[in-house]
Amino acid sequence: MFPQRLDSPLAYAIAKAMLDGFNRHYQLFRAESARAKHRFETADWHGQQRAQRERIEFYDLRAREAVQRLEKEFKAGEQPMEVWHQAKLHYIGLLIDHHQPELAETFFNTVTTRILHRTYFHNDFIFVRPAVSTEYLENDEPAATPTYRSYYPTRENLRDELVRIVDNFRLNRPFEDLPRDAGYVLEALGARLAQAKLRANFQVQVLSSLFYRNKGAYLVGKIINGYTELPFALPILHGANGKLVIDTCLFGEDELLMLFSFARAYFMVDMEIPAATVQFLRTLMPRKPRGELYSALGLAKQGKTLFYRDFLYHLRHSSDRFRVAPGIKGMVMLVFDLPSFPYVFKVIRDHFPAQKDTTREQVQRKYLLVKQHDRVGRMADTLEYRDVAFARDRFDEDLLEEIRRFAPSQLEVSDRDGDGHEEVIIRHLYIERRMIPLNLFLQEAIEAGAIEQVEHAVIEYGNAIKDLVAANIFPGDMLWKNFGVTRNGKVVFYDYDEIEYLTDCNFRQVPAPRTEEEELSGEVWYPVGPRDVFPETFGPFLLGNPAVREVFMKHHADLLDPAFWQGHKERILAGHVHDVFPYDQDKRFGRRQRAAAQRVPEEAQA
Repeated sequence: MFPQRLDSPLAYAIAKAMLDGFNRHYQLFRAESARAKHRFETADWHGQQRAQRERIEFYDLRAREAVQRLEKEFKAGEQPMEVWHQAKLHYIGLLIDHHQPELAETFFNTVTTRILHRTYFHNDFIFVRPAVSTEYLENDEPAATPTYRSYYPTRENLRDELVRIVDNFRLNRPFEDLPRDAGYVLEALGARLAQAKLRANFQVQVLSSLFYRNKGAYLVGKIINGYTELPFALPILHGANGKLVIDTCLFGEDELLMLFSFARAYFMVDMEIPAATVQFLRTLMPRKPRGELYSALGLAKQGKTLFYRDFLYHLRHSSDRFRVAPGIKGMVMLVFDLPSFPYVFKVIRDHFPAQKDTTREQVQRKYLLVKQHDRVGRMADTLEYRDVAFARDRFDEDLLEEIRRFAPSQLEVSDRDGDGHEEVIIRHLYIERRMIPLNLFLQEAIEAGAIEQVEHAVIEYGNAIKDLVAANIFPGDMLWKNFGVTRNGKVVFYDYDEIEYLTDCNFRQVPAPRTEEEELSGEVWYPVGPRDVFPETFGPFLLGNPAVREVFMKHHADLLDPAFWQGHKERILAGHVHDVFPYDQDKRFGRRQRAAAQRVPEEAQA
């Protein structure tokens, strides 16, 4: 260990330049997030989508700039390790009273490992654990906006207070009828508060920034009454006449977990103190890992850092071994898991079968497309890592043999530290939430005679594809095995090597055979272009089981019709942005009110 002295001007200059690079990154990140309010107010949906894509690239751009500056001004890669050790100590000092210290530490790790060309779990000069606490971190400046605001309504003025809470966000677009919408929210709350005695601490706490994503803005908070806390979120949308409406009210942890799902795009949120926002969200969703919350806020690199720390902690407190993941093996990816850990690890094979006309680079571009695209709750987010080291004795021999056979370029087994403990190093991998493969879920449900589960899964499968279509995504390979079932029963797509933009595909009807030979031919006799898709040919691959076929044809027969796909393609090309909701349609206030209005004449007539 180097002596703990801080007498190097060069080390201080390196630390200061590093922090300047991070501050520039977060300034630009926050400015882009804050502009989401204007894009929402002006219904600039294409601009919102473009900003969400571009913001994901900010981190790597700023890290690259920092590396270039440090190399140019300080020849950073040539400095002795003592300088880097002192630079870290100076950096810690600079983070005192900083408002994003945890993000700045991660930025230091990124830049340092790129310069020193070391993997961070072996590097003594990075932040393996946080050095600066973010607990109770808040902006103490008098004019600063607090992380959240508290309101203290009574039962009598609760509706007026709800109107005031929404008004305080100062959206520059009028509401259709905000008091009416506040009444709907109060009605939804009624069942939960009607019999409850309002305690001395009864209050509503609301995060100070709205959460923007796609065509929605979400007000997020909680109601506190005695020892009870009720999380809630209010989706604010543009109504049919262009004015704003509160579309519904989401209550409880489960409904907020759907809103903050790993299968949805990242939010745009204006945050001075990200750690304080995450801490508040953790009180609403205690089961949600902090890393996933940082990712949901658009801070994906911090999400990766916290995930990896959680992963290392889990490895220290478990003893099971990595294995080949159960299920049908893919032709592009090798998939393995650790039974005690709720994620899967995916490695791109070195070679693909002839029917897979792709390359490693193309597969990586598909995964990047998904990262940058609106996932509409139907595509799993992925964490991408390079040079990940695992203890050799935690790997099944079958798994090691599988990687050696199909992805040898991605594997190294060595004793790098010379201590007699071998490591398995995976050069490049993706990590995703583990789900039950849909084909296995259906097989088990059919064997158990669980008809309701079969019906729910098939309906969800079709809904998943239709949500992807609405987001301009054609999944390519639509087999059941490429979809998974989450813990709350949602069906999510997770195999991206054949994914395409819907607007890049050409959906065609299978031509009628011209001769008897063509009709009886077992081969495709008509010309097929590289982007041609024939939806009616999906049936034989998907609908072999009669129970599955019956449900599918009842609810989703349109997926076998080229007109369905072509119609959506044409609307998207015309500039239409579809609505895809992170909650069930029957929860929407407008739909409920229309249904009630339609029932009144029927009852009167009766």
